[in-house]
Amino acid sequence: MTKTTARREAYDRETILARIAFASGDLAEAFYRLERAHILGQPWAGAHSWTHWMMLRIGWRRRDAREIRGQILRLAAGGLLSWMDQLPAGNTGGADVPPTKPLPLPSDLAPLCQDLAP
Repeated sequence: MTKTTARREAYDRETILARIAFASGDLAEAFYRLERAHILGQPWAGAHSWTHWMMLRIGWRRRDAREIRGQILRLAAGGLLSWMDQLPAGNTGGADVPPTKPLPLPSDLAPLCQDLAP
């Protein structure tokens, strides 16, 4: 997986926007930003796991049992899979998507994740 400064900076921008949305109670926007952060953060175990932690927190706030279960499972495996470089390209990380399913990359993120495109 591509670990570039530009990719990490894009990840950091998405996490800042996710934190702002989460703090203001805009859980839909926070989750959207976390999905983008998930795509960008997959090469780094800590960053990857952090996005799942925040998705779990959103699931908890929403009282969404499926999201909570899905994020607990992803937290258990996500960091390890980052270290093993065994992650599906474009996967947004939410419980609504199978954890091993590759997805098309958003057009604005694709240049940062080219080697991950399905």
